[in-house]
Amino acid sequence: MFHLMFSTPCLYVIVRFIWPMPWPLPVRLVSALVLLLASQYHLYAKFSSGSVFSPEFPRAAVVFFNWAFGAILLIAVLQIVVDLGTVLTMLVRQKWLTIPASLRYTLGTAALVLAGIGVQQAMRVPPVKDIEVAIRDLPPQFDGYTMVQLTDMHISRLFDERWARAVVERSNALGADLIVITGDLIDGPVSARIRDVEPLRALHAPDGVYVIPGNHEYFFDNEAWMQHFASLGMTRLNNSHALIERGGAQLTLAGVTDLSAPHAGLPGPDLKQALAGAPAQAPIILLDHQPRNARFSATQGVALQLSGHTHGGMIRPLDLIIARANEGFVSGFYDVDGMQLYVNNGTALWPGFALRLGVPSELTRITLRRAQAPG
Repeated sequence: MFHLMFSTPCLYVIVRFIWPMPWPLPVRLVSALVLLLASQYHLYAKFSSGSVFSPEFPRAAVVFFNWAFGAILLIAVLQIVVDLGTVLTMLVRQKWLTIPASLRYTLGTAALVLAGIGVQQAMRVPPVKDIEVAIRDLPPQFDGYTMVQLTDMHISRLFDERWARAVVERSNALGADLIVITGDLIDGPVSARIRDVEPLRALHAPDGVYVIPGNHEYFFDNEAWMQHFASLGMTRLNNSHALIERGGAQLTLAGVTDLSAPHAGLPGPDLKQALAGAPAQAPIILLDHQPRNARFSATQGVALQLSGHTHGGMIRPLDLIIARANEGFVSGFYDVDGMQLYVNNGTALWPGFALRLGVPSELTRITLRRAQAPG
């Protein structure tokens, strides 16, 4: 079913873009075959590693397949727009129209260029994005406190050791008080990724580096990965919390497991357990990979929830569809019944569809501020 879904755009392109072209039949047949082969990228990934989520090809091949698959998808979308426009025009004019080959060449070229831009935007080491969060009852000792949020790094053949090292260096250079990683660090088993994740050992902040799992950790032996992250110097928050102290004041930093955990036979997110024993007066910052439970988090006294998972929607207007699958949350700030939710666009994204258009990746520095008293 997965591969059929990803093959559908290719079949549309063959029928509506390739076949009507004024090319000799052998050229059209070869072109259709090339597109069909390119569209099966995820099937090749499964053959290479046993999982569509871990393509184990040379990095250049992963880049090529993401560009090719992205171009196929964009041609399909543009062709659908042209086809719908043509049908509407024919209905209005009551006249049969044909789509000129020149228009097909134009949209094909646009798709190839946009796919290249999209892959480049996805692959880059993300720029720093600075945001401020005003928190009610924040102790004055924490006014100006800084955190770096990394999320959806998807360290893999595409986002490899060199990329991870560059992200670590940029993160450390920010001099934040705390670093939090909100899941989906990897794609692949520990044996395949051990070298690529090694740069994470160098992450450092005065108050530590904290990590929670995302859904992708559960695709590749979550327990093995979380133990490995601990060996790299990270503190795991597994339906638990830690207290951050400064000048006698405290913040509660809580973290929960992912919604996909029960499918792997492991405990799902339990915010009440995570907050058990937390001091009542300390503002709560929650790490939850997926934003879908934000409304429940708001009922538990959470001041700020940091999430990822959506990749910001990756391509506008695809973000509108992804928002519907995540309770309306896809990118940026949301006020959820008085709780602040920040959904990070992601430091990287899944190497099975590494394309960004209009939705930039981000390396996020968060500065906490005391909220002004009303009135």
